[in-house]
Amino acid sequence: MKVDYYKYHALGNDYIVIDPNKTRINLTEENIKLICHRNFGIGSDGILYGPFFEGDSLKLRILNPDGSEAEKSGNGIRIFSRYLFDQGYIKTNCFSLDTLGGKVFVTILDEKGKLIKVDMGTVTFLSDTIPVAGQSREVIDEVIEIESVPFRITSLSIGNPHCVIPMDMISEELARKLGPVIENHPMFPNRINTQLLKVIDRKNIKIEIWERGAGYTLASGSSSCAAASAAYKLGLVDNELKVHMPGGIIEIEINLDGHVYMTGSVSSVASGTFSNEMWKNIG
Repeated sequence: MKVDYYKYHALGNDYIVIDPNKTRINLTEENIKLICHRNFGIGSDGILYGPFFEGDSLKLRILNPDGSEAEKSGNGIRIFSRYLFDQGYIKTNCFSLDTLGGKVFVTILDEKGKLIKVDMGTVTFLSDTIPVAGQSREVIDEVIEIESVPFRITSLSIGNPHCVIPMDMISEELARKLGPVIENHPMFPNRINTQLLKVIDRKNIKIEIWERGAGYTLASGSSSCAAASAAYKLGLVDNELKVHMPGGIIEIEINLDGHVYMTGSVSSVASGTFSNEMWKNIG
């Protein structure tokens, strides 16, 4: 039976997988917005487009619901890895994926592909790489003003940019309020993902997430890596910890060599076809 798309979620962070080897589709900005729309389309936090084969490499494109392209997504990588496993594209439990934000290494930990560990690479706090405006520096525990209120931030990149704000109290409401302002702040020329961070103890943190190009999100793999790395850099946590989000928990390990490992679950939701009416809209 013909299938145009597959849908998965990783702790409530849902993506649609569209395979160019099976479905020919013109993924323009407007088409991406329509497909991801939760009322007029299928509804998702983004589209995972691939695999593309370049020599021995598997390549993935990550498309945000606003039509922009993301460099990296931890949950997206886990979901796409589950798709590759389900469809028989991979014959081993350890493999690599190429993303716009760099190569990642994946290990599938169980026989059904539900629990997946990803080496997300190394983080950098250097402003030129993230990027953050101003003189070249590590962006650690700096002050930024949002609507005349000062907040202390630590910014970093793990292939995509993040702004982490340690706070005593965090909430969805606050993430929805601060997130879009920080995302588009002139300090961040390429926009930025935002995590509000509350330290529970040295092995547990809690975050609320605003994703660049996607908005408020129940869970995020790269955000978990970023928040954990910022908390570790600030001396607030140990190198192995759990990140608690509204959608669930991701386990993070920060190695001495700088690599950040993320482990979390993936669930299959549905597969289906676009109706003829939908094809007319996105054709």
